[in-house]
Amino acid sequence: MTIAYFVVTLVTIAANAGIAVADLARARFVLANSAAVDVPPGWVPALGLLKLAGAAGLAAGLAGWTALGTAAAIGLVLFFVGAVGAHVRARALRTIGAPVAYLALAGASLVMVTVAAR
Repeated sequence: MTIAYFVVTLVTIAANAGIAVADLARARFVLANSAAVDVPPGWVPALGLLKLAGAAGLAAGLAGWTALGTAAAIGLVLFFVGAVGAHVRARALRTIGAPVAYLALAGASLVMVTVAAR
């Protein structure tokens, strides 16, 4: 396991766990961003659980379950591609930075887990 894989994946885990907690707590900024892209407030906790599951899967990958880590990274990439798409569709470009950053982290984790698995 490389240091880069470990660091990038830990940052991705922390970021996704943090925003998942904000989703589950229904933080005002989360609800405002969700409303800006027409996501119903009732979906926010479920989306938070998906982010939390992704973070847990990445942690499992660090613990040696590489296939689970890879699946989690793929899931997070797909999740945040959808989030970026929702922002573009809603023309909510003022708030697109966060999903792009999360997508970049998930993508970097996917690359790292793929390289580490070789």
